[in-house]
Amino acid sequence: MTRIHSRYLGQLRCQSDHGPSGSSLDTDAPTDNQGKGERFSPTDLVATALSTCMLTIMGIVADRHGWDLQGCRAEVEKTMTSEAPRRIAQLTVWVTLPAGLEPQQRALLQRAAETCPVKVSLEGCIPMQLHWS
Repeated sequence: MTRIHSRYLGQLRCQSDHGPSGSSLDTDAPTDNQGKGERFSPTDLVATALSTCMLTIMGIVADRHGWDLQGCRAEVEKTMTSEAPRRIAQLTVWVTLPAGLEPQQRALLQRAAETCPVKVSLEGCIPMQLHWS
């Protein structure tokens, strides 16, 4: 179990401390929701969690097989609903795998990413589209 301690700092900004590591991050409300947009918003962190979880799980698989995943990257686009209640309408992820991987390596990495804990947790709640290159 991981504990994260969050506190409201005022002006729609919060700070969260990661219990195990002691690292911290700030969030800010986005400009389209009364904030300054100077930090990741809470919903930005959901999108970030998806892309980084996919990359991390692919990294675990690549390390296990001795494959070089250097240069692999993911870009995620978060779309919010325009009607109330405000929520994430869709997450779209573009994953670029490094050149030189064999088709079976690509397939294994893709399967691993598509079963990462964040994606599996969000399925059925937020529509997601994944694009691979």
